[in-house]
Amino acid sequence: LIFFSSRRRHTRWKGPLIIYAEDNGITQAFRNLPGVTLINVARLNLLHLAPGGHLGRFIIWTEGAFKALNDVYPSNTLPRDMMKNADLTRIINSDEIQRVVRPAKSQRRPSIKKNPLKNISVMVRLNPYAKTAKRAATLALLKRAKARAVC
Repeated sequence: LIFFSSRRRHTRWKGPLIIYAEDNGITQAFRNLPGVTLINVARLNLLHLAPGGHLGRFIIWTEGAFKALNDVYPSNTLPRDMMKNADLTRIINSDEIQRVVRPAKSQRRPSIKKNPLKNISVMVRLNPYAKTAKRAATLALLKRAKARAVC
């Protein structure tokens, strides 16, 4: 299994996982092998069993680890669900929760910058004299066009 990480040039692939109960020199035997991970059965972790959420890692169990597994997780005390109702959206949208929660803030969209050279209303906001100057320029253009038409 190869797992990639951002901002890391070289990635180290994850090799087999060896689960043991008693360390009788097993960590020293496997410490120099790249990718091999050793873990005690009492410290089992989902991130070690399925790194990155990818199932199918090669796991080697020692005989003592299988026997110790019953001590770690006795048959009558398996990990239980934290929530009785798993429908989280129904719980969040329930009246009891919504009464206590603050109302959602309305998000203001950022205004789009408009070009004042193309949009006269934005130009007038920046320079109030621009309206008068543009009107004078338009009247001068009309006056020149009228004078040219007469000749």
